[in-house]
Amino acid sequence: MVRRVNEHREDQSDGPPRPVELLSIAPGPAGAATLLGSLADAIAGVGPALALAPAGDDEYARRIRDAVLGDAGASNNRVDADIALVVSTSGSLGQPRGVLLPAASLLASAHAAHELMGGPGSWLLAVPVTSVAGVQVLVRSLVAHTEPVVLSSIGGAASFDPSEFARKAWTLDPSLPAYCSLVPTQLVRILDDHDALSALQGFDAVLIGGARLAPSMAKRLDAAYVRWFSTYGMTETSGGLFYNGEPLSGATVELRDTDETGTGRIVVRGPMLGRGYVDDPVVSARAFLDGYVTSDLGRLVNGRLEVIGRIDDVVQVGGINVALGAVEDILKRHFSDAAVLAEPDETWGSYITAFVADEHQSGDEFLQDIELTLGRAARPRQVIAVAQIPHSPNGKPDREALRRLLSDR
Repeated sequence: MVRRVNEHREDQSDGPPRPVELLSIAPGPAGAATLLGSLADAIAGVGPALALAPAGDDEYARRIRDAVLGDAGASNNRVDADIALVVSTSGSLGQPRGVLLPAASLLASAHAAHELMGGPGSWLLAVPVTSVAGVQVLVRSLVAHTEPVVLSSIGGAASFDPSEFARKAWTLDPSLPAYCSLVPTQLVRILDDHDALSALQGFDAVLIGGARLAPSMAKRLDAAYVRWFSTYGMTETSGGLFYNGEPLSGATVELRDTDETGTGRIVVRGPMLGRGYVDDPVVSARAFLDGYVTSDLGRLVNGRLEVIGRIDDVVQVGGINVALGAVEDILKRHFSDAAVLAEPDETWGSYITAFVADEHQSGDEFLQDIELTLGRAARPRQVIAVAQIPHSPNGKPDREALRRLLSDR
């Protein structure tokens, strides 16, 4: 049965504190159904706020639970009356944080996304609902009064099955626009699978987020005539805020402390922003003081936002700035997947290690490509071939896992 979300609610921001209920969500259709059954009530303000965490007791699940519940735990936790969800950041670069998301912010994001893509439609859910991307697929489905089609392999990018994607894509309501949200690691498998690619071409819009989209991947999508949007946003902005560099309706961007190239820290504003972090008023006040102050660098190119990378992903090697994301982009021209780390070096400031999916490639053409494109400082000091690049469930390279791998070596 299609649930409907009540959007005509009175302002409850000044109401009494609201209890928080922890939802431990299993991967696949059962987990999506668990959340969908409570999400409409949470948004309408007639049920508790929902703290979302993956089911299980592995290290990742425990970290997410700790982030969304905070020090008080589920039994004593209270949030402002208008908060609907507590969703964790990925934690791919360290400790995850629980973000407080008001119902109005979630709805503003959903409506603005539909406005840009072509109206409410039917959604294929292929990303975990414990991430903000998965949450937004459900919110948009509620707004559209449609039931999402859910893949069984949404526990993470590693379990993604392009054959199932192809089969279930064709079950979407043909009378409505068809949409899906993917991460780049899923996209690689779809593009390499004939049936999955054929299904992808049938979507009216494909959202790609969670990690950088390599330019080579964008070219393959264009060659296949896929209508795609590379999204930039985060849990703190209720999901994607910029689509192919263009802001959603109501969103704006400011660049602070710009250098001579026009590159600066990205600060975003709009009705989609979250309220702050669980149990961290100091960091919340600093990050959400005037809009949301991101940890990313960017510049405006012909009016479009171009994201350079995280501030801590731009490192100095021998006094020269190197954007690690740019190194990854070049590596992905030569390998199906890659990631890079920068570690401190007493002589050079930093040194770069590249991790590449082992495809038995011979030669060092990829190193020459990096040096010719970005300069000698960007050339990795060491290259480590692995069977598979570790990723968090939302598709970001798991840098903590990579550091453990490097330490073990």
